[in-house]
Amino acid sequence: MCLNIISPGLLTTIQDLGRHGYQKDGIIVSGAMDTFALRAANLLVGNQETEAGIEVTLKGPKVFFSQRQLIAITGADLSPTINGLPVKGWRPLYVDEGSILEFGAAVSGCRAYIAVAGGFDLPKVMGSQSTYLRAGIGGLEGRALQLGDTLPCRGIPDKMEAFLRHLTGPPHESPWVQTNWSVDSSLYVRHEEPQQLRVIKGPEYLLFSEQSQQDFWRMAYQVTAQSDRMGYRLLGTRLSLATEAEMISSAVTFGTVQVPPEGSPIVLMADHQTTGGYPRIAQVISADFSKLAQLVPRNKIQFREVTLEEAQSLYIRQEKNLEKLRGALYFKTNI
Repeated sequence: MCLNIISPGLLTTIQDLGRHGYQKDGIIVSGAMDTFALRAANLLVGNQETEAGIEVTLKGPKVFFSQRQLIAITGADLSPTINGLPVKGWRPLYVDEGSILEFGAAVSGCRAYIAVAGGFDLPKVMGSQSTYLRAGIGGLEGRALQLGDTLPCRGIPDKMEAFLRHLTGPPHESPWVQTNWSVDSSLYVRHEEPQQLRVIKGPEYLLFSEQSQQDFWRMAYQVTAQSDRMGYRLLGTRLSLATEAEMISSAVTFGTVQVPPEGSPIVLMADHQTTGGYPRIAQVISADFSKLAQLVPRNKIQFREVTLEEAQSLYIRQEKNLEKLRGALYFKTNI
């Protein structure tokens, strides 16, 4: 065993990049809400980007390390500490056996990710370790982590041992050691108010009244408490169709903005259903999924239109940034 859960936090689950290839059978993708943060965390500890990590929501867990480990914490700043001493995110962190990782106040963002070198030794369900809570599959028994749970780890890969020896140096008194370098802060989410979300027009955009179309771009919306991994319900100007129209269920995805009959938009998230029957006014671009994932209730957002070509360009830029990070970490960790 590797990690023991002393306190589970608000909602702590095992997530990877999702369960792909089964939507035709009604099985959702699920996976990490902020895939960029999880991918970066895995790269920082020498894992494949597809490895599962721990997704922490707002109030983090208290975790005991039963063996030494190399970890990385990315995503939201939830004030992590090791044995009561503050540690920094977005960098490799060596933790001694017997240490305790704990989280405090949420400084910014909503979801943090913990990757461990080598990953977790948990079974895959349909090719993924992601926890899908509603179906009770994946992760640890298909549920959120609880008091007393133990997470088995595969162990630090041999390829990272030289880096660890360089990082820890001679015998040290601290229960942890972190690098003096980190991921460039320009690569991850900046928290703004309102948060600008770039979208392309949805398939049913033109069905909305002219006033609703204008309001959608002009007005700010607030994330409500009725939001979860399935979708964010927004509070703001109500939107309506120009004329009543009967909709048939159509494909939806992460970031689809649907408008139910009452007029308050819903932004679909990682645990979204495979199809939906509400008109789709917009689609958040994939380059802004991390912004979405890090929103908390009462945060305000504003939609800004971009073209499909711009969305593709922004996605390619994000992937190139990850490729640069991958290359930089290769030279940093291959001492």
